[in-house]
Amino acid sequence: MLLRKLEDDLKRAAAGGHIGTEGWQVRRDGSRFWANAITMALKDKDGNLKGFARVVRDFTDRHDRDETLRRSRAKLRLAPAQPTIAGVASGEFDRVPEINDTLLELLGYSRKDLAGGGLIWQDLSPPEYAAQDELAHEECLRFGACTPYQKELIRKDGIRVPVLIATAVLKLSPFRWIAFVQDLRERDRIEGIDEDDAETNEDFAEMVGNSAALKRVTQQAALVAPTDATVLILGETGTGKELVARAIHRMSPRRNLPFITLNCAAIPTGLLESELFGYERGAFTGALSQKIGRFEMANHGTLFLDEVGDIPLDLQPKLLRALQEKSFERLGGTRTIPIDVRLLAATNRNLTEMMGNKLFRSDLYYRLKVFPITTPPLRDRPEDIPTLARHFTKKYAAKMSRQIDKIPADTMTALVNWSWPGNVRELENFIERSVILSRGPSLRAPLAEIRPDAKQAISTSTLEQVERDHILKVLKESGGVVTTAATRLGLHRTTLNAIMRKLGISRKDL
Repeated sequence: MLLRKLEDDLKRAAAGGHIGTEGWQVRRDGSRFWANAITMALKDKDGNLKGFARVVRDFTDRHDRDETLRRSRAKLRLAPAQPTIAGVASGEFDRVPEINDTLLELLGYSRKDLAGGGLIWQDLSPPEYAAQDELAHEECLRFGACTPYQKELIRKDGIRVPVLIATAVLKLSPFRWIAFVQDLRERDRIEGIDEDDAETNEDFAEMVGNSAALKRVTQQAALVAPTDATVLILGETGTGKELVARAIHRMSPRRNLPFITLNCAAIPTGLLESELFGYERGAFTGALSQKIGRFEMANHGTLFLDEVGDIPLDLQPKLLRALQEKSFERLGGTRTIPIDVRLLAATNRNLTEMMGNKLFRSDLYYRLKVFPITTPPLRDRPEDIPTLARHFTKKYAAKMSRQIDKIPADTMTALVNWSWPGNVRELENFIERSVILSRGPSLRAPLAEIRPDAKQAISTSTLEQVERDHILKVLKESGGVVTTAATRLGLHRTTLNAIMRKLGISRKDL
């Protein structure tokens, strides 16, 4: 009977490109497990059947977690029981030469587009998902497969498609991987996602906007909030990293317990240790009484460390120990103090680059990066600018007892077209200044400051140009193979890809 079912699965996979099922199965010892079984037909560029790939994974933990989340948070939208699966197999880190028919259709490509080595993964994946992709890659190398995660893929026409993706390693030498992709568009249509969720949900009341980029952040925050996992919030200055941290705390089981914050960049280096861990009386000159630190203040609650990249290198081992052992000692003390703290951290610095420069410990980085969330810069969600502008105008007009109910069309156009290097914080300050200058019902903004001909900061320094030229030279000498170039440069492949994105290097430059 099982053999007949397997033959039937292979026939259906050959006809449709794939078949995916989930359900309870029984092991030889009689124990049950929730099995995720995927059978995919592998075809060559001419569409001829080459063979099959079949993966059966124990998803019992995920199934139990999903059921718990469904019960505790009715609004959390998870994958349907019978997903639409499309498979991708590749023989190189960043190239995708083999794609089945279902995924080709999903992405809007044809088999002719695979000629010449296939598609490039970076062209299919938005850059804001680089951290999640890197985490999945590392998980695959350690365990052979990664936990499914949500992201978007870019179609040939530029439209983004929401998907659930899981990858597994087929071979290590030569390296070969396979990815299974679930199309989430039908799920979103059936469940009728409210476009105003990010603005109307009281947990995200401070995060104004309806863009897809912002919705990704709120969905990730809602997913991790019920857990005790450490969250690393990445993003440029002014993108609302602290707002994300506060939203996670509000949605967590610790919502009624302390939320303690510390800006690591605002505390002098010599005082940071005592701020974090406190000190005993007589620990140093001037320590006239005992002081408790932020870890103790946050006991049983949440501790948010902003600008965690500014923690001195010599203090990082003590922070790592406190996180791993859930205990610490006050400065000048000998008693070990147990703690129960959920840690959220944020930074606008490139911690991967800092690790390469020996400025940030790799073990602390991976301890913090259990669940990374990247807040998008304002230039990547310009559709939110009108909503934000109206929100800040209303806010500051009320504070200043002004009646401003109109933003001129030319002003709104200028706001949308500006790149906002300071992100939402810069926009808020600009609107506040505009409200101060306004004397009537119409917002009077100093548009000369945000015109395209205004003085702009130089985006690429001389040092960056030298770095860009050197990387291009090594890539050309390596035949355009990123893995080879990374080895020659003494970098990890993912680190080199991140630097290439930062410097705007693409294959067309080779």
